[in-house]
Amino acid sequence: MNTVWDTRNRWLETTSAWVLGLLWMLPLAYAFWTAFHPAEFATRFSLDAPLTLKNFENAWSAAPFARYFLNTTILVAMILAAQLALATTAAYAFARYTFRGSDLMFVLVLMQLMVMPDMLIIENYSTMNKLGLRDTILAIGLPYFASAFGIFLLRQTFKSVPRELDEAARMEGASALQVLWKVYIPLAKPVYLAYGLVSVSTHWNNFLWPLIVTNSVETRPLTVGLQVFSSTDQGVDWSIITAATLMTSAPLLIAFLLFQRQFVQSFMRAGIR
Repeated sequence: MNTVWDTRNRWLETTSAWVLGLLWMLPLAYAFWTAFHPAEFATRFSLDAPLTLKNFENAWSAAPFARYFLNTTILVAMILAAQLALATTAAYAFARYTFRGSDLMFVLVLMQLMVMPDMLIIENYSTMNKLGLRDTILAIGLPYFASAFGIFLLRQTFKSVPRELDEAARMEGASALQVLWKVYIPLAKPVYLAYGLVSVSTHWNNFLWPLIVTNSVETRPLTVGLQVFSSTDQGVDWSIITAATLMTSAPLLIAFLLFQRQFVQSFMRAGIR
């Protein structure tokens, strides 16, 4: 009887996974179909529909996507570098040092995980305006430099490192920063890779805060640029819009396809110990 139920459960899980996968793929499949076919085939399917790259040419020439790509690349690289530097040093301090108020400070860090970033938009905008940073790439990234999730994830990882390795390095005369650089960081590489992939994906796709704090082409990331490009003021041509959408999401899709195995393995190894 148990075998029959196990078989039914596996069949149900497999079927559900396929159904959910197909539902997730439908918008992407429609985007690919529309982007690579003329506009008259945007709402109808035909096996003999001709393929074309004209939609991508029109989309690229209709908006400064080169500038948007540059802005987004600078933005995600800046945020990731700041997050890794701050999260690494903070996590190391929380994991290996005991100081007055350390537990309270770590609780305050964890409380940040319960605060949605959208709740702080007005305050962040006021702060950026006072600092004279409004409509800059730095203003987009500055509120995300300190990541509570990154600190928590790395702290748990560092706490799993045997103290014997730490003590052996110190007996060899290594300073605290040398121990961090030569012992802890190399052992946490899978966690860094997993966190880096999540950070880049999150801030590559971030929309609301960049929309509010930017006003010019020189600072807009891809998400905001795509929204401006696809606004109804310019008319709705789904072939060109989906082509632009695929262009903006292509780097993430290609990176995921190339590093899919490393992506999955990193998250399997990055479990909280």
